[in-house]
Amino acid sequence: MNWDDTTDAEAAAERLVGAVADGEDQAVEAALRPKDLGEFIGQEKVREQLDLVLRAARARGATADHVLLSGAPGLGKTTLSMIIAAEMEAPIRITSGPAIQHAGDLAAILSSLQEGEVLFLDEIHRMSRPAEEMLYMAMEDFRVDVVVGKGPGATAIPLELPPFTLVGATTRAGLLPPPLRDRFGFTAHMEFYGPAELERVIHRSAGLLDVEIDPTGAAEIAGRSRGTPRIANRLLRRVRDYAQVKADGLITQEIAAAALAVYEVDARGLDRLDRGVLEALLKLFGGGPVGLSTLAVAVGEERETVEEVAEPFLVREGLLARTPRGRVATPAAWAHLGLTPPRSQSSGNGQQDLFGA
Repeated sequence: MNWDDTTDAEAAAERLVGAVADGEDQAVEAALRPKDLGEFIGQEKVREQLDLVLRAARARGATADHVLLSGAPGLGKTTLSMIIAAEMEAPIRITSGPAIQHAGDLAAILSSLQEGEVLFLDEIHRMSRPAEEMLYMAMEDFRVDVVVGKGPGATAIPLELPPFTLVGATTRAGLLPPPLRDRFGFTAHMEFYGPAELERVIHRSAGLLDVEIDPTGAAEIAGRSRGTPRIANRLLRRVRDYAQVKADGLITQEIAAAALAVYEVDARGLDRLDRGVLEALLKLFGGGPVGLSTLAVAVGEERETVEEVAEPFLVREGLLARTPRGRVATPAAWAHLGLTPPRSQSSGNGQQDLFGA
């Protein structure tokens, strides 16, 4: 996906079940974020490994190794970066790859860091190549070469940097060049959350937001949160609004289900766009295979929006498959929409029917 295309980024951010943070999310998340590893819910292996890295660094009186966090949006990469700074009792500087388009931009940031400071670089894979190459030396030798002048008279002036910890976050780890990945001392991949973990997130957030919720209400919201805490917190706020206006403020399973029906988020977490893609695939094209561009035209969306905003969750849920011949609906998609597949798809070997083997 070309995230420089603001249309697609906006399409992801404006969805209630989109994992991209909007302005409201950023403001609320600041209040809901855990402050240390003990408060952080989920990602058990990552927390255990990171705790060892940070405790060892503190014991040595040294800065922590550089950390790379990868995973889908909304799983807690930014939160963990702030926890790293808090655990190391160090200030944190936050920026992003798209904001660093020239080596000079990066040099200005690096030269102003304090000793031990944490530099959080979100979407690190979108940084420009010249800045990326400057980062290699900064991470390894705590030094950058600033080029003064142009042409044959250009001079490289070495600039020593104080020891710092870089925390890089990316949703596309495969786009990072190996020389950059290799310079991180600790690499962690953030997994999607299970329903039980999301229920714990929702109960914690409800307490901080002073919202009354019973276990059935939390379970209902968790089941529609697509394995993502950010989405769970966003759905909680919308259900809270409904409960305050339409009921007595207590969130139960019935209230949560009714509220999310208003916002068109179904029991599996699909929203209007997700269901539109599935309905077009099933009703107009008989379950496929159909080309991505044709499918996008059928739902009135850009090709990139369908491919990068709707498809990943549908594939992860086993409702849609990408094949060399095009997009194909799975039997689970027919069942989810309450439709009967054509006989050609409902007979024979499912693997053969799905992939045209």
